[in-house]
Amino acid sequence: MQQRGPFHFTICKICLAVAATLPAVAAAQPAAWPAKPVRVVVPFTAGSPVEIPARPVAQKLSEYLGQQFLIDNRPGASGTIATDLVAKAPRDGYTLLYTNCSHSSNPAHYGKLPYDSIADFAPVTQSNVTYGNVLVVHPSVPARSVAEFVALAKKIPGKLNYASAGVGSPPHVTGALFASMAGIQLAHVPYKGTSVAFTDVVGGYVEVMFASPPFARPYVLTGRVRALGLGGPRRTPLLPDAPTFHESGLTGFDMTCYHGIWFPAGTPAEIVRRLHAGVMKALAEPDVRKHYADNAIIPVGNSPEEFRQFLVKDIARQAGIAKQIGLKPR
Repeated sequence: MQQRGPFHFTICKICLAVAATLPAVAAAQPAAWPAKPVRVVVPFTAGSPVEIPARPVAQKLSEYLGQQFLIDNRPGASGTIATDLVAKAPRDGYTLLYTNCSHSSNPAHYGKLPYDSIADFAPVTQSNVTYGNVLVVHPSVPARSVAEFVALAKKIPGKLNYASAGVGSPPHVTGALFASMAGIQLAHVPYKGTSVAFTDVVGGYVEVMFASPPFARPYVLTGRVRALGLGGPRRTPLLPDAPTFHESGLTGFDMTCYHGIWFPAGTPAEIVRRLHAGVMKALAEPDVRKHYADNAIIPVGNSPEEFRQFLVKDIARQAGIAKQIGLKPR
């Protein structure tokens, strides 16, 4: 009988060791993702300007990937509560964040966040940008242009109140930058979401808001609020008669806002890749593009690395704006 040497037994041991590790290796691979519903955390209320572009993308992902992508609205503290929830979620691909440019501005508005906006997240893509917020006033405000509004505010410094979705939210920062560049004083009234804030403007409890064009448009068309100007570099097709602030004398004013998608840092790269591919496909769908166009939303869709580089620059830009408007960390 042929003798078996030590080399033979060594090989057997290696084979057994490799075989023993195969189940663990297989379990670590994201091959089955998604095997259950995926939670899409939106840090703002249902029906908010952030949810408008998020929902059709989530619906398409559900179709493509065979599992439900469920919107989970978690409003509060300008998105920081929901963002922290995602930062601390398991890195298994079943919790993702869909939020707006408050992700870039919050580091400058809060003294200490429980997360790092760059290090604690795996960027997927910048899904879209907006046309900027529109300055709307209650009909009781005797101003029909940006110039008239600025003149009125200078006569009654600090007496005009503007609502926002919370400290550090795009409507808040837009309003503060507008006041700084126009040389006026406006009183900020923060709310816990766009809907409740806008409701009080329509009701006349607060006179002013810098609101999302698709959100404001129905109220403008019915005369319940008046649109005076827009905070982006170009006019929106939803409110074509509203000039930009730049056109109205605030040279260079640009507060367009991006929306984006993130996983918690450490999520397997293959899962990030699959989600990115799904989002890119969704953004190219004719019905999604029509939905975006109808709501004055401009699709983007860049790579995770391009999005990361954009975020680093935008966080620095937002810090500069916060310094310019004298906004101190909370």
